[in-house]
Amino acid sequence: MQRIEESELIINKRGAIYHIDLRPEEMANTIITVGDPGRVKEISKYFDKIEVKQEHREFVAHTGFVGKKRLTAISTGIGPDNIDIVLNELDALANIDFDTRTIKPNLTQLTFIRLGTSGSLQRDIPVDSFVAGTHGLGLDNLLHYYRFENNDEEQQLYNEFMVHTQLSGTVTPYIATASAAILKHFVDGFHHGITVTCPGFYGPQGRVLRMKLANPQLIDQLTTFRFGNRFISNFEMETSAIYGMSKILGHQCLSLNAIVANRVSKQFSKDGVAAVEALIQKGLGIIEGI
Repeated sequence: MQRIEESELIINKRGAIYHIDLRPEEMANTIITVGDPGRVKEISKYFDKIEVKQEHREFVAHTGFVGKKRLTAISTGIGPDNIDIVLNELDALANIDFDTRTIKPNLTQLTFIRLGTSGSLQRDIPVDSFVAGTHGLGLDNLLHYYRFENNDEEQQLYNEFMVHTQLSGTVTPYIATASAAILKHFVDGFHHGITVTCPGFYGPQGRVLRMKLANPQLIDQLTTFRFGNRFISNFEMETSAIYGMSKILGHQCLSLNAIVANRVSKQFSKDGVAAVEALIQKGLGIIEGI
């Protein structure tokens, strides 16, 4: 088995992986990701027991138990580039032997569940509601750095999306699917739709402040896309990276989002903190039983 060199897998003096500063035994196999470092404690306050608290840069991690379910809540920061760091390092904790620096012969499948905030792209998905993403459609470039293959449904969705939006030459999207085994638990109280991931908050999500947009029609193009019963429900900045990397690495994943803005009706939640709190409570109640 080929040894992974020190420059490629960076392990600090306490035996933890470089960015997220966790050791293998400090991570659970079910992992809740959030963007905001401050949101980790809002999740772990519901833990019956907390075993681990680690913090390095924007990466805060708490590992503990809800009932008999061992969970790790970890912040990723904002954007697909940070997802690249966090998912690679969490997978390394599970599937690389830190003593020999070799990939383990028997791989561990992790479960990633994102609890985040998002903007709705459908008038009938109101603020303060919840969305479970059936697919992650990336308008960023992260997955283009990895070998990634679509199944037939993903390829058909991709082809129809490119025809509908005419994005060829400006953006090369990618698409990956949520884990059906996890998604089936999140039906009651959740809208289902395609979650689009953007590499920024302003121009990439069609917001105009002082700079003109290269594609002023982006919101309409996303809102009006249909393929059979598939449609784009919302967009944010992490989901497609989680879905794509999880597929490559053989993990399960799902992205759950509280809607804090409706980009069609131009509404913003009057209490986004309460919406996120409600998502955390509902999500943890379901995750405990999976």
